[in-house]
Amino acid sequence: MSFEPRTKDFTLSPYTGLTRESWLEAASYIIDGVFAHIKKFDDPVVVARQETEISYPHKNIPPDRFEAERRAEIFEGLTRTLFIAAPLLKNTPDYQVNGWKLADYYKAQILRTCSRGDAVSAGSYEDLQDVTGHSDPFRTFQQTVETCALVICLDISRAEIWETYTKEEKDTIASFLSGYAHASTVPQNWRLFNMLDMAFLHKEGYPVDEEIMADHAQAILGYYAGNGWYRDGQSFDYYSCWAFNVYAPIWNVWYGYKNMPYVAQKFEDNSNALMRTYPDFFDADGWMTMWGRSNIYRFAATSAFDGNFFLRHPAANPGLARRIASGAMMQFLSRDDCLPDGVPTLGFYRQFTPLVQGYSCAESPFWLGKAFLCLDLPADHPFWTAREENGSWETMKAGEVKETVLDGPALCFTNHQANGTTVLRTGKVVKTASDEHGMWNYSKLCFCSKYPWESAPSSDVESQQYVLTDVTSGAIQKANATFWAGEKNGVLYRRQFFGYRLEDETHWIQAMNLADFPVANGIIRVDRHRLHRRPVSFTLGAYGFPDNGTRVERKERGGARAILLSGTDSSGRKKQMAMTVWGGWQQLDVLKSSGTNPDSTGSLVPYARTTLRKQYGGAEPYVLVSQVITRESGEPFGEDELFPIEGIIFSDKFRVGSYGPVRIIFTDGSERVVDFDGIEGRLSL
Repeated sequence: MSFEPRTKDFTLSPYTGLTRESWLEAASYIIDGVFAHIKKFDDPVVVARQETEISYPHKNIPPDRFEAERRAEIFEGLTRTLFIAAPLLKNTPDYQVNGWKLADYYKAQILRTCSRGDAVSAGSYEDLQDVTGHSDPFRTFQQTVETCALVICLDISRAEIWETYTKEEKDTIASFLSGYAHASTVPQNWRLFNMLDMAFLHKEGYPVDEEIMADHAQAILGYYAGNGWYRDGQSFDYYSCWAFNVYAPIWNVWYGYKNMPYVAQKFEDNSNALMRTYPDFFDADGWMTMWGRSNIYRFAATSAFDGNFFLRHPAANPGLARRIASGAMMQFLSRDDCLPDGVPTLGFYRQFTPLVQGYSCAESPFWLGKAFLCLDLPADHPFWTAREENGSWETMKAGEVKETVLDGPALCFTNHQANGTTVLRTGKVVKTASDEHGMWNYSKLCFCSKYPWESAPSSDVESQQYVLTDVTSGAIQKANATFWAGEKNGVLYRRQFFGYRLEDETHWIQAMNLADFPVANGIIRVDRHRLHRRPVSFTLGAYGFPDNGTRVERKERGGARAILLSGTDSSGRKKQMAMTVWGGWQQLDVLKSSGTNPDSTGSLVPYARTTLRKQYGGAEPYVLVSQVITRESGEPFGEDELFPIEGIIFSDKFRVGSYGPVRIIFTDGSERVVDFDGIEGRLSL
């Protein structure tokens, strides 16, 4: 069932109508949905599982491990729903569910979770090592993640929960927290969990090891890549926004400003750097893009704005921040399929197993509650009182495209005024060749705010990915590594390797040099293959198109071919997509699929195919030119939108683009030059 706010004010919020009261209503909507599944006061926050093959507690594991995972799930359900309940309680202390005071329920469950021997105890770090038989000092547990959520929410609901405990009860909770705070952690964003645990304990007068704190802090600073983004492990993704740029500002307030001012200032500077471009990461409706791991956390991506406002000198625009936060929240809560029975699915919209990761449980999606940290800001804060703005979308001219290129995190995102979408192109990606989920999350050529990525509709066709098939052996390879070469003269350059392995010499690895640039409604690709093992066939897919009754058309002009799709998504929004190919592409078709699209059960994927049969070169094509454009309305594409290219001029005598610049001449008389010379020296990972 979708959420419909009762309170709206289109004078203060001309884009969404949502106000602070609307957000409180949304928090109530989610909390009431959760507690519809909790029958008794002593029952923990555990909801029914919609998926049992991937998420934890995992089947067919030893009983001791299963018990540890069961305890982690209980703890996760408690703390992540508390992200929503704590700010709700701060604003409505007497809030009731099922005839109980919400504060009483969480107060009891928190204490039980932190108490040894209780049926819902999460288990101390030391106890879990004993239970699992791993006395390894480097052993980590999911509980470390949830302790950080707990301390944040205890601070928010200080008057309603924390201050109502006795000294003995506080000591019990503090002892539990200290064990995880000082124990081993994962060397990436997890370090912040330990830092927040220690900062909370220090603030409450409990002893902490400040040398451990300093070691974590220097490591977090070391992950910084520029433009507000941190590298999380190997990758860049929303963890930079809903972890680094939320937890670091809170740490500043609790500990850093006073005790480590240099580090605190760096964290503040980095958050403010993110705010200079992060608003353009969202589209004209405030929608976020499905990209990276943990997509089940959804609009938690907007919590970076909340984190910025916790700082002493925030740089975020409050009216724009609220507009984006409200738009992203309604991207999901306005749909019937996102929270069936009041509980968010393990999916982006509907239940969607291809994006589920093994570290998630049924309660993990409540991480989206981090977006509700904005309710910790007082009612008179500019975040709530400023009039909504829509940033770049208000100033762009008709048909204009705004492009942002960030070389540090290897992110290029374009705002397309014509269709209101934001398209993201990424680099600096390495996944193992067998990691399909990793490639879907990170290795797509483009990620679009209105077209969430599609998993494999067939073995040799992927949406927004090249797939290679060895004609001789039938072996299939997918792009598992993307190197970044940056932007030059309006063209973004990257290279993708197929079946990349670090131990191999890269010149033996099949690769595609990528060159792409935006047009009003999408992206044009002028890619040059670097394939030495032939014969080989390769495909390139467009976005997955939700199939709820789709009209498919084909058109041709001057040797170029196009496929047009028109229909609606599952929420009834009109959609159009067109894929056009020129030159070296031999085939253009559309593939029908089921169960591979996050929006709809059925989907269609337009794709192009070419086969290279000669061992070396000849007159076979080297350059593949294509375009994918979209429109969020019923207005048909014009001929010059479908076929914007008048001519393609190659430098080599074979006229297949094997070397030298490629000139793209457009029907309006303009041109774009694609030149791969020098890409080798600019590649970075």
